[in-house]
Amino acid sequence: MKQALEQHISKFIQLPEEVQEEVLSRFEPVTVRKKQLLVEAGKRCTHFYFVSKGCLRLYLQEESAEHTIQFAIENWWMTDIDAFSAGRNASFFVQAVETSELLSISKTGFDALLAEFPSMEKYFRMIYQRAYAAALFRIHYIFRLSKEELYDNFASQYPEFLQRIPQKILASFLGFSPEYLSELRRKKLS
Repeated sequence: MKQALEQHISKFIQLPEEVQEEVLSRFEPVTVRKKQLLVEAGKRCTHFYFVSKGCLRLYLQEESAEHTIQFAIENWWMTDIDAFSAGRNASFFVQAVETSELLSISKTGFDALLAEFPSMEKYFRMIYQRAYAAALFRIHYIFRLSKEELYDNFASQYPEFLQRIPQKILASFLGFSPEYLSELRRKKLS
């Protein structure tokens, strides 16, 4: 599991081998089952997760509707970052979409990691920049594209998601009803 994180870090920064080993030792392997909650809205958010294998989603719950905000598949990070960083209760839920193998680090461990290894600050800054840019593009697409264009764009950029993500969750991410997504998919197949 830690090899995936090692390779991911090396795409952004270079660490001496002994530093790399020490950095990796700070992460705990965790296996979670499908639908298991890792972060719950209203409860303290204490861990940050790197996905070695599987898929997570970040979502919010409003009355009877769920709104999926973000996914994390292999080599992506996930938590309620605001709650994790500030040490407060989460506003979002983080749930395993499928059985997943993760590397976890606590808030205390994360802060110590950054204090001891300043180069990891650069790594996480680069990760946050990429995540922020992706969020901006998603907002851009939501406002500029029709629902059909939004689906087509998502399907062309992330074809693996169409097979991995249950239709109800994908619909909530795209801002569709499950019925509309089903109708759209049927139309695309005919």
